[in-house]
Amino acid sequence: PPQLLAPTTAAAIGVDVGSTTWKAVAIAASGEVVATHLEPTHPRIEEQTMRALAELRELPNIGAKPPLGATGYGRKRVAADRVLTEITCHARGAFAAAKQPGILIDMGGQDTKAIHFDGRGRVLDFAMNDKCAAGTGRFIEVIAGRLRVPLDSIAACIDTAEGSTTVSSTCTVFAESEVISLVAQGESVGSILHGLHAALAARVAALASGPITGAAAASGSTPQLCMSGGVALNHAMVKALESALGQPIRVLANPQLIGAFGAALAVLRR
Repeated sequence: PPQLLAPTTAAAIGVDVGSTTWKAVAIAASGEVVATHLEPTHPRIEEQTMRALAELRELPNIGAKPPLGATGYGRKRVAADRVLTEITCHARGAFAAAKQPGILIDMGGQDTKAIHFDGRGRVLDFAMNDKCAAGTGRFIEVIAGRLRVPLDSIAACIDTAEGSTTVSSTCTVFAESEVISLVAQGESVGSILHGLHAALAARVAALASGPITGAAAASGSTPQLCMSGGVALNHAMVKALESALGQPIRVLANPQLIGAFGAALAVLRR
């Protein structure tokens, strides 16, 4: 259900229709988050959005008047005051959450983005993987499902692993077949998951290398790295990325809501 976080009047609402999760954030005129709503994405996005927004507007101080901004892969199916790209919204939301410029790595169910944003939340550069599931959260979901490991148990499974099994396939379908063979060969589930996370982290690090190098060259220093998206809740993935990139990563508060937060900020400014 929607969550009321502050007794302040909402001035704007942002909706992020992702491939796996529907998110909404209501903010006050100051940018403070007033309420949030998060649920699995339904195929009938128009109906889901109408129903979920109606539930959100039933909360105190929300009402039916705040302007609406929409982003995400299903943004064009939302009747919004402004329809915005994911890159724009994630950059704005990341700056508002991090309070300083840097590089955002957003790992969702359908795509992964590396975004260089400045001190006003504007996009300076970005790279995006949107053609293959191998660099996204879907890759983890498919393999974990094949190994019968719940998503919320992956990190603990990896933490107790004694080693890391190399997984060479870069395609989700082929990796699934390779994992089945590795299990048959007696490899432990924990070591396979460890190797899968390392392989995925290497792909994301390669994706982010362009924006990171450009940001470092422009500022003369190493940019702050932060992370959003549902995969950011998997601390094993965060740890693997830190190892692949050679520097710490700050997981933003409420990482799944950064896009919706940015959409609300964009429509508020407009």
